[in-house]
Amino acid sequence: MPDIPDTNSSGSAGPPLPPMFDRYKSKVEHALRGTVDDLDVAHIPAILKYHLGWVDRYAAPTLSVTSQGKALRPTLCMFACEALGGDISKSALGAAALELIHNFSLIHDDIQDQDVERRHQATVWSIWGIQKALVVGDAMQAVGDLTALKSAHYQVPTHVVLRISEILTESYLEMIEGQCLDLGFEERTDISSEDYLQMIARKTGALLRSSVHIGALIATDDEAITNAFAEFGNHIGRAFQVRDDYLGIWGRTSSTGKSSGNDIWRRKKSFPVVYGFEKATGTSKEELISIYSQEISDDETVHRVINILEDVGAPAYSEQLTEESSNMALSAISGIDLPPWATTEIEDLMEFLVKRQF
Repeated sequence: MPDIPDTNSSGSAGPPLPPMFDRYKSKVEHALRGTVDDLDVAHIPAILKYHLGWVDRYAAPTLSVTSQGKALRPTLCMFACEALGGDISKSALGAAALELIHNFSLIHDDIQDQDVERRHQATVWSIWGIQKALVVGDAMQAVGDLTALKSAHYQVPTHVVLRISEILTESYLEMIEGQCLDLGFEERTDISSEDYLQMIARKTGALLRSSVHIGALIATDDEAITNAFAEFGNHIGRAFQVRDDYLGIWGRTSSTGKSSGNDIWRRKKSFPVVYGFEKATGTSKEELISIYSQEISDDETVHRVINILEDVGAPAYSEQLTEESSNMALSAISGIDLPPWATTEIEDLMEFLVKRQF
């Protein structure tokens, strides 16, 4: 795929990853490694470790961190627990379960999208084939379910463990529903912004919502607080995905690890494109529909799509919607008395989600 010039003219490197990611990183990885190392089945653990970025395709340990994700979901889980005065060791397996479920979805997504690279390394299916990748993704899901139930080993009350399992399962059922909706959008050009936002509330938002919900639930039995954190997670999900969609078109290759305009080359119906279909008129709309009805094979076509999206204000509106979602997330938990350090870290997190470049 040819690269096109960087369309992000801000020149800003964006905010760094907030400190909470470093603080919980070793705890999350320790819980994940213990869970995967305990598997007593042939071949599958090595492929899981590869996908998680711990080993290369030959099962040799890797020192690179570029193949490992941000661990956003487990980080949010442990943060919510600690911010509400809970014992973060009790949230370790719940956090690990969230990351495993997230990664099972990525393995399957890569197959559906035929992506050959993720996190700067070859995807599982592109090395081991679709059939084995499907099985490995299924195994990752099963391990995630078991890991959530093993929270009882950390003195989490049984009724809370069962509630964690219920929340997790319900959220990834929503996630799967969202993926089905997204696949259904591929051949359509009549998708509204509201249709799209409802889809990402399931595909992306459900698991992010459950992350802070589970962390809060481990820390407190105050339903008003746990519900507020769940609502907080809902808005984080929207902010995260809309920003991701923005970066898929206007992000810098050096920051995202993807070609500029990558989502347009793939004819992905991301939020700015859906907004473009909704707002473009006349020949611009006809041209956009025509382009998305066939393969894109040259830089000029990609540039034309970008011009149409910019003409209707898609980048500005995407940034506005991300910021509005961030403000709604902050509003959802504004009535909760949190320690000053937690309030500061939430503000850092929201700034990162709104302005991130990767």
